[in-house]
Amino acid sequence: MVSALGALLLLGGAVAPAATADTMRDRQWYLDRMQAPAMWKVSTGKGITVALLDTGVIPSVPELTGKVLKGKNFVEPERGAHKDKDGHGTAMAMLIAGNGVNDQGVKGLAPDARILPLTVFGSSKESGTNSVPAVIEAIRYAADSDAQIINLSLGFEDYMLETGEREEIQQAVDYAIDRGKLLLAATGNSGDKDNDPSYPAASVGVAGVGAIDKTLNVTKFSVWGSEVALAAPGDEIPILCGGGVSGYCKSNGTSQATAIASASAALIWSMHPDWTGNQVLRVLMNTAGKPSEGKIPSRYLGYGAVRPRFAVLGGKVDPGPPDVNPLVAARATASPSPSASASASPSKKPEPSATPAAKDDDGQGGGTDTAVWIVVGAFAAVIVVGGAVLLVRRRSTGPGY
Repeated sequence: MVSALGALLLLGGAVAPAATADTMRDRQWYLDRMQAPAMWKVSTGKGITVALLDTGVIPSVPELTGKVLKGKNFVEPERGAHKDKDGHGTAMAMLIAGNGVNDQGVKGLAPDARILPLTVFGSSKESGTNSVPAVIEAIRYAADSDAQIINLSLGFEDYMLETGEREEIQQAVDYAIDRGKLLLAATGNSGDKDNDPSYPAASVGVAGVGAIDKTLNVTKFSVWGSEVALAAPGDEIPILCGGGVSGYCKSNGTSQATAIASASAALIWSMHPDWTGNQVLRVLMNTAGKPSEGKIPSRYLGYGAVRPRFAVLGGKVDPGPPDVNPLVAARATASPSPSASASASPSKKPEPSATPAAKDDDGQGGGTDTAVWIVVGAFAAVIVVGGAVLLVRRRSTGPGY
């Protein structure tokens, strides 16, 4: 088993000095593109708990005051779930439920949601070897908790899994789905390299989340394939810097896209507390901004870019049957193909012929941008750390709706 901490490969990149002309809220470009202020007048995610399987969450950061539950540490129980040496889990929690701190901190898309931190990565190399079993146990724990959404901004490529672990992950996923939970997982950040599928994103019934940029294009590093169910913002996303760097960093990753997709689900579920995870997922899929060309689901964007406003602000939507997972149903009716089965052993995927894009309201697309900066007041740091706990490689990006 590869050490989890060694395999994490957190995001890094070049850093530029902070600009002082705008607020943190201004830098969160995707909130306005998704019409978040209008949605917040109707839904803020109140009453919804998101189980965050990650590196832990620091509840004392200003954006998360009063939002973080006790949680549990599955790797180092004595440390609890309120410590986060890496900062990744805290950053994801802020993207989901941050309060914005008067526009100077990160504002979550579902600011009144609560976070159940479940630590599945240890603080040392030795503890990191237990990450896969920890994730499996934590999924089952979350399934038995009051949390409705299970956010997995992480992933294990097939070579990282011991014999039988892929099946154990699937069994844990099935257990959670049977209990009405919605599972969303990052697809990975090696789309421009080996593009191998990772788990749990490739587990049947899990909504694998890819990343798009401001122009609606899927990013070149967002892993693509049959495991992609949805896409969400993942480019130029401000987060809390980790790894000892203070302040806020501009980041890219399918981790961020997954957190934003989870927050989107929280906004919808808060309005319909009697729905199951299957129904919320179906509505997310049906209201998503569809790929501008090609078949649906697209191997790059899945059923499209999440657009919760069409459920929150729009007319009546049909959630469908509560006990049928739409991804499982779609898999069962799909014709066999080399990439049809997410649970099959991974194989080399064909290269994309062009950069796929999702349609916005006017059906427009655009180019890509992958710049990185840091927001730390008056000085610039040398290293930026943030992004994807994706035990898979590099990064991904965000939207344009």
